[in-house]
Amino acid sequence: MKTITFITGTRADYGKIKSLILELQKKNKHKFKTNLIITGMHNVRKYGYTKDEINKDKIQNCYRFSNQSKNASMDIILANTIRGINNFILNNHTDLLVVHGDRVESLAGAITGCLNNIKVAHIEGGEISGTIDEIIRHSISKLSHLHFVTNKIAKRRLLQMGETNNNIFTIGSPDVDIILKKKLPNFSLVKKRYDIKFENYAICIFHPVTTELKKIEYQIQSLLNSIKKSRFNYVILLPNNDHGNEIILKKILFLKKKNLKNLKILPSMRFEYYLSLLKNSNFIIGNSSSGIMEAPYYGVPTIDLGSRQKNRAKIESVISLNDYSKINNLINKFKNKKYRFKPLQYFGTGNSHKKFLSILNQKRIWKIKNQKQFIQLSF
Repeated sequence: MKTITFITGTRADYGKIKSLILELQKKNKHKFKTNLIITGMHNVRKYGYTKDEINKDKIQNCYRFSNQSKNASMDIILANTIRGINNFILNNHTDLLVVHGDRVESLAGAITGCLNNIKVAHIEGGEISGTIDEIIRHSISKLSHLHFVTNKIAKRRLLQMGETNNNIFTIGSPDVDIILKKKLPNFSLVKKRYDIKFENYAICIFHPVTTELKKIEYQIQSLLNSIKKSRFNYVILLPNNDHGNEIILKKILFLKKKNLKNLKILPSMRFEYYLSLLKNSNFIIGNSSSGIMEAPYYGVPTIDLGSRQKNRAKIESVISLNDYSKINNLINKFKNKKYRFKPLQYFGTGNSHKKFLSILNQKRIWKIKNQKQFIQLSF
């Protein structure tokens, strides 16, 4: 029996790995034991205590620790996370650490695994964006032994980075397994659960760009001014915990105190419920990867602001905007009519969990040497 330890630090990465954990947990108990390390935003009240959402999924063998205190910088959070993961693997045998994306918690997992001679698997390596997240993502890839990518473009980037072709597997994004579910939570039930009274609305999610700290106040204020000016309905989800998020939180929570009837501000949402809300929205605005990776599956328009998702993917339904003074022009285009683009399955076609399991069932996977070699491309 092989023991596989997953790491999650945010509502977003948990949505990506949940189907993988459940596949191993429910159908393959005799072959694999799964652990889940829960840290980061999950354990912080102001971000919605999303650890409670994980409890509802009845994930087995969970281990929780806090990796941050108020105003802790990302490097300190990284150090605290390495310490917490190290404490777990010293007391719990692990054959494979599974991390996702570009978060500090994932980097900590990759560092800890690599330095303790434990294989590391990286979900969604090879993606690009326009911020520090991309640097972190590529760093995780270089520390990882197995790569589970969303498409052939991401695979080519990893080959360009010197990774071994035989250790890169195209399975799509695991959250597509949930996106394409025929039975998402009933829309009326979603609205009732989160006390959303709108029929027509947009979703707004805006995260800090850590390399643009001096611009954040202008960016979020411009966005909120446009929202108020548009006189449309919005469900606003609070940002992640990247450096600079306090500026965004302060602006949004100040707006919340005004009790505006056209705004619903939520710290977080259960992923399946969020997808139902997204599917029925007029558009999504901000700089969340959700506008790039999830909205196009439903044909929902995305107004993507700034550099955070720069060059992530060229998709017709994603309108990129760097000039914040022109936000209202696009809002006015989409608020009066539910535009729908042709759905695009850029990040996979589903069944990632089955593909993931099939790969882990290959004996050669467990014989891969932990000592990596850089594969030189021919010039």
